[in-house]
Amino acid sequence: MAGEAQTASEYIKHHLQNLTYGKFPEGYDNAGSWGFAHTAQEAKDMGFMAVHVDTMLFSIMLGVVFLFFFHKAAKYATEGVPGGLQNFVEWVIEFIDSNVRDSFTGKNPLVAPMALTLFIWILLMNLMDLVPVDWLPQLAGIVGSGVFGVDPHHVYFKIVPTTDPNATFGMALAIFALTMFYSVKIKGIGGFMAELTMQPFEAKSLPVKIFLIPINFFLEFVGLISKPISLSLRLFGNLYAGEMIFILIALLYGSGLTLFVFAGVLQWAWAVFHVLIITLQAFIFMTLAVVYMEMAHHHH
Repeated sequence: MAGEAQTASEYIKHHLQNLTYGKFPEGYDNAGSWGFAHTAQEAKDMGFMAVHVDTMLFSIMLGVVFLFFFHKAAKYATEGVPGGLQNFVEWVIEFIDSNVRDSFTGKNPLVAPMALTLFIWILLMNLMDLVPVDWLPQLAGIVGSGVFGVDPHHVYFKIVPTTDPNATFGMALAIFALTMFYSVKIKGIGGFMAELTMQPFEAKSLPVKIFLIPINFFLEFVGLISKPISLSLRLFGNLYAGEMIFILIALLYGSGLTLFVFAGVLQWAWAVFHVLIITLQAFIFMTLAVVYMEMAHHHH
């Protein structure tokens, strides 16, 4: 529940701030040294090179969980009656393989493993949104105050990596880099540049073709750049909105018995509905990544 020493606005801002580690800039007593930000302003002033420790921690941890269980299922796979884990892993792999075959017609052994990794990893990160918003942040506050002597209200801890645009943009830019690499590899520099400059407007006359090149390039370049931006913002926006609703529901718990009961029912209902959003967003991100790879492997 919301801390009694915090206003509703402070409570919301606290839950939306990442645990940030970076270099303190000029103007601070400890300028030039590295450390954790104790306020949102400090985190902002640390600039681009600051690291969101909580995002890194949970994304890496969930990636390790994914690798551990899938490796375990592969290691102990049997041709006889499979166990529950093997059944689940086989079902997931068949589901991903079917979707990749429907969306990708080229030949690239990287695409299916990429799709599997994206779907499971993003799904696990999204599932952290179902953990009650106060449990882990309060635990982090207790540890921070007990071990490091820090005011609990200055200990920030976001547990849903996909509510951090740094994580979603990082994944989207990785997909963008792959599509650029295979676009040039499959089509050559000339073929790739022709796709950017010879469409959507075409002409038979050479002077008109030359005139249309900058127009075509502008339109195609905008479409090209919009892919990673829309890919990342779609995932971030949906999960951020879902987390915000959970935070607003948590505020109701401290507003009397009637609202306490109402908040419990509302939280359960939103969690059930949010499971669909969580799964759908992971699937959409994976599918679009496969579609972009398909576009990179074929000429227009």
